[in-house]
Amino acid sequence: MSPVARALIGDLRNELLFSVVSLWEVAIKKRLGREDFQIDPRMLRRSLLDHGYTELPIIGAHAVAVTGLPPIHKDPFDRILVAQSIVEGITLLSADPQIARYPALVRLV
Repeated sequence: MSPVARALIGDLRNELLFSVVSLWEVAIKKRLGREDFQIDPRMLRRSLLDHGYTELPIIGAHAVAVTGLPPIHKDPFDRILVAQSIVEGITLLSADPQIARYPALVRLV
């Protein structure tokens, strides 16, 4: 995690959220045996909640918003995160410059 991301997350003025889509991605990629996804999604969720993060569910408006996104990124997990950012009016932190090309509140970190 970059120093900028750490600073934003550590800033008590910022509300911290995590999307259930991120847990879903971890669960799928762990099941597929990806070496970079070895954390248990149950433990990850519990840890995020214990550290004050709020869980952001996927709702119908998020799914519908995906249809209006330009085809910049093919990853369905990233696309729903962008849609959530747009619908909820929240800033999405990402290290992926492709995601920053979307018409959403994205902060490259």
